[in-house]
This record gives sequence, structure tokens and C-alpha cells, in this order.
Amino acid sequence: MLFDTPAKTNPIDQLKVIGKPTDRIDGPLKTTGTATYAYEHHEPVPNAAYGYVVGASIAKGRIASMDLAEAKAAPGVLSIVTADNAGKLDKGDFNTAKLLGGPAIEHYHQAIALVVAETFEQARAAAQLVKVKYSSARGAFDLSASKDSAAKPGPGFAGEPDTAVGDFARAFADAPVKVDETYTTPDQSHAMMEPHASIARWDGDKLTLWTSNQMIAWGTGDMAKTLRIPKEKVRLISPFIGGGFGAKLFLRSDALLAALGARAAGRPVKVALPRPFIFNNTTHRPATIQRLRIGAARDGKITAIGHDSWSGDLEGGQWEPAVSQTRLLYAGANRMTTTRLAVLDLPEGNAMRAPGEAPGTMALEIAIDEMAEKLNLDPIEFRIINDTQVDPENPKRPFSERNLTECLRLGAEKFGWAERNPLPGKTRDGRRLVGMGVAAAFRNNLLMKSGARVALDKSGILTVETDMTDVGTGSYTIIAQTAAEMMGLPLDKVVVHLGDSDFPVSAGSGGQFGANNSTAGVYAACVKLREAIAQKLGFNSPNVTFADGMVRAGNLVVPLAEAAGEGGLSAEDAIEYGDLDKTYQQSTFGAHFVEVGVDTATAEIRLRRMLAVCAAGRILNPKSARSQVIGAMTMGAGAALMEELVVDKRRGFFVNHDLAGYEVPVHADIPHQDVIFLDETDPISSPMKAKGVGELGICGVGAAVANAIYNATGIRVRDYPITLDKLIDKLPAVA
Repeated sequence: MLFDTPAKTNPIDQLKVIGKPTDRIDGPLKTTGTATYAYEHHEPVPNAAYGYVVGASIAKGRIASMDLAEAKAAPGVLSIVTADNAGKLDKGDFNTAKLLGGPAIEHYHQAIALVVAETFEQARAAAQLVKVKYSSARGAFDLSASKDSAAKPGPGFAGEPDTAVGDFARAFADAPVKVDETYTTPDQSHAMMEPHASIARWDGDKLTLWTSNQMIAWGTGDMAKTLRIPKEKVRLISPFIGGGFGAKLFLRSDALLAALGARAAGRPVKVALPRPFIFNNTTHRPATIQRLRIGAARDGKITAIGHDSWSGDLEGGQWEPAVSQTRLLYAGANRMTTTRLAVLDLPEGNAMRAPGEAPGTMALEIAIDEMAEKLNLDPIEFRIINDTQVDPENPKRPFSERNLTECLRLGAEKFGWAERNPLPGKTRDGRRLVGMGVAAAFRNNLLMKSGARVALDKSGILTVETDMTDVGTGSYTIIAQTAAEMMGLPLDKVVVHLGDSDFPVSAGSGGQFGANNSTAGVYAACVKLREAIAQKLGFNSPNVTFADGMVRAGNLVVPLAEAAGEGGLSAEDAIEYGDLDKTYQQSTFGAHFVEVGVDTATAEIRLRRMLAVCAAGRILNPKSARSQVIGAMTMGAGAALMEELVVDKRRGFFVNHDLAGYEVPVHADIPHQDVIFLDETDPISSPMKAKGVGELGICGVGAAVANAIYNATGIRVRDYPITLDKLIDKLPAVA
């Protein structure tokens, strides 16, 4: 199905099932422990062996020698895979470093061997017996030290690294009110509960891989390319994923080494990365240095806005697009953004929940508050003054839907913004200084082709198959809701199968593009099935309705089960997009409100309240969407207050590489959160009239926290995370 004109009234608009706060259909499986995750597929691999990864203990250099003799002789060892005996390997399109290193070492903990044994304990013990000597090389591990050598990269997934409109330099120089500040965000890690894990089994020359992967088609293609085998010889299965946040978008070492280990051992092999390997062997959100320059007239209108960003990655890696939101969020005739990429020998930097906009809004939305203060304007009013309904870099291109002002105003009303004291450090509750902060939320809406297959059987059961994944976000449920709405069935008559490369290729889970695109693909397949049913029954398709398990055309009514017949009926299709996303700018918007309390004696920061107001098209399932936004708000709070991968700048690794040292928020850290969704549809986006929301919830949270801390204390912190050591010596004297 080609979607190239705005959606009109369609069956989804009935809202009998779609739009309802529906319990997740996979919930009982997960709460009873019967959902099968990657490492838990026992029946297909009853005789599985276990692999344990050996990681490089240097960050850059070469392997001088590797002695495997003692490890091979250890109890239970079946085989040891290294770059020397693995055969010729390529590198996947989505990988920056090789997943099996040697003799060259590209980063700390790069996998250099896999020990395969009868038990996990035997494999782990034998892995300690692998003796490696290295020839170390000097590496670059400090973004600030490498900043001056950073170069303009080529285009990336976020488009061009630099943009310019008007004459920023002149307009900024002439502006009567200016902000020119630098902000930093640290390296951060995906800390999902389920580790990267895989089970590999070879049947002749065909590989089956049970793995934890967000993008099945990408993983299948990269595995085939890496192993130098035809894509049809690889099957990836990933029905349940215990969190990903972007860390599982791409093929990682656990999957490749499981495949190599199974081939070497001649039997299935399980590999799960220990937690320290997840921090240093997979991917992370790179640190950024960001300079914001804003010039405004006395009436509050922005006349110049410029955003420079620096990040680092391995050679050939991606730049963090932290300037993305600045290109679109606020009006201003003279504007520029630049991105520079330094070569660092740290583990690979790549996508983490809301890449670009998450760290970008952490800087931009503080700078906006700083400008509002200089102008003596309320931060919300300053943002509203500079709202725009067109792409600021291309004013001929309107936004499909943009309700940022509504988000800000409604949020202010619900949060009690009018009670905020605009003078910092003036509100107390006992020994705590109390403050409120706000920030705009922004994330683009991405369109991707997505397919599905639907089959109706003689008992009236509809089965949906698509390689879409569920990373805990509720994909199973919204896909079932879509199919039920389209075919006029109750949810208990819909069965959904996900996460298998034998199914039609979907958009996958990432970039908050999964929900809108995958359900639109199911919509397309259901349209085709409806047409097939109508044709079989001899009905005129435009006049057919599907409701209550029946097909109706005028006075004729046929049960769906009867229409399917003994052999059943099936259909397959995909949603494909025309040029609407080029004609219209498609984005999602929101507003984050935060209240903090800062202890006047210890500088301890406590979040007291949080509110997110989101405008993200039709909300397909308000219950699961609310959970996604709350999770994102929590993640944003962690980024603001505690999350930082600490780099050992001598040896090039992340020191706090476990969940004991890498701190993330827990329930007690955030006592009250609320989410409001605007009643919005976007017919430009898809037949579902929906957009993504899961990553919108993290964008802006960090700045809202920072702005609240400033309002509470009068201390402006521009370097994340905002820890008490950055406040304590600047707090006002205790009365």
C-alpha cells in the first residue's frame, strides 16, 4: 500500500479497540515468567553448550601472542574460537568495530575469543586461562582533549552535519540580548535488564539464532554479511526482548560468537554477555560538548540561534546529532548548526534512546531559560513567542501538526506554574530549597516501510505475523488492537506472532518509529484481506463493513469464520510512503515540568513532582503509551542527576561498568509522575494518524531538572550530571 495522500476517514477512526487503555496481551506471560527470552529457548536446543567471551584488556594496540593450551585442556572445554581460526569474516553494515577482534584491538573489552564448554561455569573458568600478550598503542580517550582535532563528518542518519540560514554571525553580533554558553553531557550507557544474549544452532549450512535484537532484518543481513553466507541461510528469532534502548538495534558480539562457537563445537551454543561487557563491548551514548549562542530582540523574538556540537567515536563511526532539535524547535531568521566528530578509541558510540535530541535538548533548553531570564520573560512565554508552524530552515515547509504551545499552556495550568517564584532561591519547604523548571520536548517522526501477513481461519481466528519486535513497549498489544479494529473482531480472536525473520519485514523497534509504522503495515495487510473477503463473497468492497465478527453489505450478513471457509484466507502487504514527509515536517512535541527540593545543608537533590504533556498524533493505547513516557521521564531524570560512564583516560575504558557503579533511578527517587496526551491526530503521518511517543518522553527532561534546580538555588549547572558536589559550595548559608 502506497501512502502518498493524507489519510481520510477509515476503519481505524471507529476507535472501538484502538485508542483504548488496553492491558498488554503479553502481560500474563511476563508476570508469570513464561515469556521466553533469548537465553531461555531450551526445547529447540536441548544439548546446548555454553560460551564465555574473552575481552581485550587494552584499548588500542595489537595481540602479540595468545596461548590457548591451558584453556583447551581445562575440564569440559569443547572449542575456543579466535580470529585466527574463525575463518574469513566481513563486517556488518551497522557495525563500526569488528565483533571479533584480533590481531588489531580497536577498543577495551573488544571480544578476542570465545571459550565453549559443557557448562557455563567451565567456560568461564577456562576463559581465565587464556593467556594474551599485547603490544599497546597510545589512544585518544578524552573528548575535551581531542576537541580541536575534531573534523566535519559526512552525512549521517540525521542528515547533513551542518546547516546555515541567513547571516547568523552578523545577527548575533547585532542582537541587543545574547546568550553564549557551553554545556556538556557525559557518556551514558543502556542499562536494560536483559543482557545481550544469543543461542545459535546450525542445521547443515543454515543458521538459526535466538537472540535479543530490536531490528530483525538488519540483524539477519549483517549476520549473513559477516559470515559471508547468503541471507536466506540465516534465521533470527526474537519474540521477547528485555529492554534495548538502542543497544540492540545492531548485531553484537554475543550473536556472532554464538554462531561461530556453534559451528566450531558442532552443537548449539549459548552466549550471554556479562554486565561489564555490555558497558565496554557493546555501544553507548557518546559524550558531547555543545555551545549555544542565542541572540534576541528586547521583545523576546529570537533573531539568531547557533548550536555547535562535538562528539567522539571510533574511526568511521557516527556523530551524535545533538543539534537536530535546534534546527526545528524555535523560530529565528538567522541560524546555523555545526557538528564535529573526534576520533576516540573508546567503545563504539551509537544510538541510545532519542539519539541527538536527548542530549541536545539537555543543552538547548537550559540556554532558552537563560535567555528568558536575561529578557525578564517567563520561560514559557519566551518559548511561545518563538513558536513556529513552519520549518525555520525552510519556511515553505509547514509542520504536519505542531501543538507545542498547547502543551506548554496546559502543562502550566495542571502543574501550578503560576505559583512558581521567578526569583531563584526564594522558596523553602523546611530545610529544602524548592524550585520549578520547564523544558520543551521535541523528537522527529520517522517513516519506514513496514510489512505484515494476516490469516483468517475457519474458526474466525485472525493471526498476524510480522518481524516487528517488542522491547517491552507494547507492540503485541497495539498490533492486535489494529487488526481487531480493521477486521471487526474482539482482541481474544487475534493472535500476534512477532520477531522472526521468516515473517514479513517490518520497521522494527527504534527511533520511536515502531508503533506508527508497524501498525500501519498491519493496516495495509488487513485492507488487502478485507478486499479478498469481499471479493470471495461477491460484495462490493466500498460498501462492506466488518464488525462483531461479521461481514455486512447492505442486508447481507456473513460470519467472518464462514467467509474464511475451510481453507482460510490470508493476505500480505506493506505500508510504503510517498513524499508527504518531504512536503511536511513531521515531528512530535511536548512540555516537561519538574519540581525539585535541594537540601540546604547537603545539596541532596530530590525530585518532588514531574509532568509531561505530549502531542504525538493518535495515541494507540494510552495505557502502554503512558508507561513508555513515564519510563522515558525516569531515564531523563537519571541522565540529569546521576548517569555518567566514567572514562579512565589513561587506559581507555569505562570504570563503572556494572549496575552497582553505574547509577540509575529507582522508584524512591521519583515519587510522583503524571502524563497528559493532547487529543491530536496527524493524517499526514500514516493511515493510523499516529506518531511515536516513547522517545519524546526523555527529550527535555534533563533541562527541566536543571532549570528547576536553578530556580530552587540560583546555581546554574551546565555540566551533566548535576551532582551535589557541583552545588554544595555555592548554596546560600543555612539560616
